[in-house]
Amino acid sequence: MLITALRTWFDRPGAAPAWYAAAGDPVVGPALRLLRNDPARPWTVARLAAEVGVSRAALARRFTELVGEPPMTFLTGWRLALAADLLREPDATLAAVARRVGYGSPFALSTAFRRERGVSPRAHRERSTVA
Repeated sequence: MLITALRTWFDRPGAAPAWYAAAGDPVVGPALRLLRNDPARPWTVARLAAEVGVSRAALARRFTELVGEPPMTFLTGWRLALAADLLREPDATLAAVARRVGYGSPFALSTAFRRERGVSPRAHRERSTVA
């Protein structure tokens, strides 16, 4: 019942996030699934395009048009959203979270997290445990 309600709500014009509508596209949909299912893979637009079976330019153009941001920008946001959730687990180390979401080091994750979210992973963790 919840799934039906969400689908009905998302099907209204302007209600769903752009990626939701793009998920049904024959090019962008598979690319989104690849990125979401394996965020730790060292993705490039070229590698993603090869997996989907289109050119880099075609993928980049169509992805940006339908999702509203380029593939690698979407991937960064997805990785950081996953990291934010994983950081709520009290036993998760920054190194383990970094590996799980595709960053080569805790420093790289921390830098990206701070740049995009405005707080350090530690501050995020502290805030989420209080809430």
